[in-house]
Amino acid sequence: MWRGRWRTLGSALVRVILVWAVSTLTMLALAGVLPDFRLQSGDGDSVTEIGLTAAWGAGAFGLLSALVWPVLVRALLLVPALVLGLLVFFLNGSLLLLALSLIPSGRGEVAPETAVVVAAVMSAVASATSTALAVRDDEAYRRRLYRLADRRRRRTRHKGAPGAGPAAPGLVFLQLDGVGYETLRRAAGSGLMPTVAGWLDGSHRITAWRTDWSSQTGASQLGILHGSTFDVPAFRWYEKDTGEVVVCNRPTSAAELQRRAIARTGDGGLLTLDGASRGNLFSGGADQLALVLSVSARRGRANRSRAGYFAYFCDPANAVRTALSFVAEVAREIGQSLRARLRGERPRVARGGLYPLIRAFATVVERDVVVAAVIGDMLAGRAAIYADLVAYDEVAHHSGPHGRDTDRVLARLDRSLALIARVAEHAPREYRIVLLSDHGQSPGETFLGRYGLTLKDLVRAGCGLPVSRRAGRTRSGAEARTAVLAALHRPVEEGVEAHPERGPDPVVLASGNLGLISFPALPGRASRERIERAHPALLGTLANHPGIGFLLVDGEVLGPGGWVARLDEPGAAEELLARFGPGAARAVRRTDAFPHVADVMVNSAYDPLTGSVHAFEEQIGSHGGLGGEQGHPFLMWPTELSEPEREREPDPEPDPEPDPEPEREPDLVGAEAVHQVLRRWLREADGPQVPVAPPMGGSAADPAGQPVEEPLPGGGNGGSLPSAGVPARDEIR
Repeated sequence: MWRGRWRTLGSALVRVILVWAVSTLTMLALAGVLPDFRLQSGDGDSVTEIGLTAAWGAGAFGLLSALVWPVLVRALLLVPALVLGLLVFFLNGSLLLLALSLIPSGRGEVAPETAVVVAAVMSAVASATSTALAVRDDEAYRRRLYRLADRRRRRTRHKGAPGAGPAAPGLVFLQLDGVGYETLRRAAGSGLMPTVAGWLDGSHRITAWRTDWSSQTGASQLGILHGSTFDVPAFRWYEKDTGEVVVCNRPTSAAELQRRAIARTGDGGLLTLDGASRGNLFSGGADQLALVLSVSARRGRANRSRAGYFAYFCDPANAVRTALSFVAEVAREIGQSLRARLRGERPRVARGGLYPLIRAFATVVERDVVVAAVIGDMLAGRAAIYADLVAYDEVAHHSGPHGRDTDRVLARLDRSLALIARVAEHAPREYRIVLLSDHGQSPGETFLGRYGLTLKDLVRAGCGLPVSRRAGRTRSGAEARTAVLAALHRPVEEGVEAHPERGPDPVVLASGNLGLISFPALPGRASRERIERAHPALLGTLANHPGIGFLLVDGEVLGPGGWVARLDEPGAAEELLARFGPGAARAVRRTDAFPHVADVMVNSAYDPLTGSVHAFEEQIGSHGGLGGEQGHPFLMWPTELSEPEREREPDPEPDPEPDPEPEREPDLVGAEAVHQVLRRWLREADGPQVPVAPPMGGSAADPAGQPVEEPLPGGGNGGSLPSAGVPARDEIR
């Protein structure tokens, strides 16, 4: 036993000496290159003295980084996430200045602006060297992980929390936001995603599932994590009873939707037992949260934990690596946008303004923080982890679902999956990785680009209201923009757009290729007769427009040429909606029963030959309605888990003689069905999951402001296992 301990101590000492030596050489090289950085006195020193000065400075900087840096970052947890990322460089430079001031005889001297560069390079080199040595010493790395896991298990037993027994296999649910079933199969088959291809060839199976009519992250993720998509008709909709516009990626709306889902199901969510939620719109009832939108609107000292960011930025090398990748991604987006413009590629949308920064946040910052948090969760041995990687969805909105831009994003996501899989081999428990998506993406020119006016313009013209001569643009509903604002502590409410006036003008909203029209002046849900009395030309104008596929008005589906199908007449809606694929009529019937469905629901036209739709937002890759790949996400699971249930939802009124459908409907229909499958897999892995009843006055995800624990290797954050009824902490900001 003592021999093993001495061997471990000796190995650790060798690694420290090697990292110190590499840091010393790095400092010497930087002193020779940078004019404002010197390691010798004014009278000149020998090579030996310069080397000793560099070793002293490198050692002092390394010691200060190990002892002072975690304290500094912990003290700055109240700072917004992106600001903290920028402060890392200045704080790191300050530590270098302090380290050089400790060198005897004042031999070390550097300009403040140069200190930032020197500190960044040295941190990156030291981190890379340490990581390489740890990987080479695989047994030492494993022993370190097991010690961390044993420490957490002892803490768990002391607190009496559940899950303190032997570790059963854990589950990692990785959501590739917006990646459709066919898109993933193409990427794996073409060699673009070798990790996914390897899993499909051996360890995993895959199936497609069908979304509801509202094929977007808000509905799908709420259903997957909380088991209910009821009364979520779109990405954004107007509620007459409150006079408010609900938007799924607005933090206050996300919190309210989560509360409603918990009240409807009586269940805290998929992750209530030893769970972690990373980068999602909703918490899923998890105790460990990072970049979760539904809790980001809360304020107060008890809600300001920054453990997720602390765990990532406590290593300055992470900030350096992410910053360099961020700048590279901004440059890549500017170059790709310029190339598309010079080549005259169509369709195309504007990609200027702040979009390059928003894209870089989604594809670099959020990806790095979420992946690091997942790695930390696995090393901590948590039972259930759900993380959303939004990079593909954000780029596909502006570049299209297929092409060079999105191919590169898919390749980088595959590398992230490979990293997570490698770390899983070192985790203190076995992990089964499940891949899934919340929706796909359908290509097509925007409604504005194709017809020269927005849906709002068309509605106002149909109502006889004045229309601006200059066509406006509809704001995109991509999730990344709101995530950036939340990370910066900027207000993410939409002002007057969130609370429209109760006047005669209609409220027109867009969710991809799904449009919603509400009349605040008409109480309750307006019937077709009331709408035609108030606006005789509106419904005909909309139904016969070439860019619109069909309308839903109070139980009736209206199509071009005066075609009307009542939803309560068997087979009528199926015939009218056949081009939108099997299950389209069923999805429309379900939405028609929602309390907050709009007075008029508008689905754009769809071309089955090309799979294209016309988004009412400024997106050439869109989702939100019916038509094409947007409604066909995927579910990919390890072979150790059981097959998804092969059951279908029964029709409310089955047609005794249904027409044959050319395309078979997927076996999994709706996000609620996916939720049930994931729950069954959790039971198979670790026994029944215990529902968490929401506390009085809030959801099961109300933060408790517990102290932040020490970071784990790989950037994860700490935390004890939850017990029933223990509220979750907020790590979003």
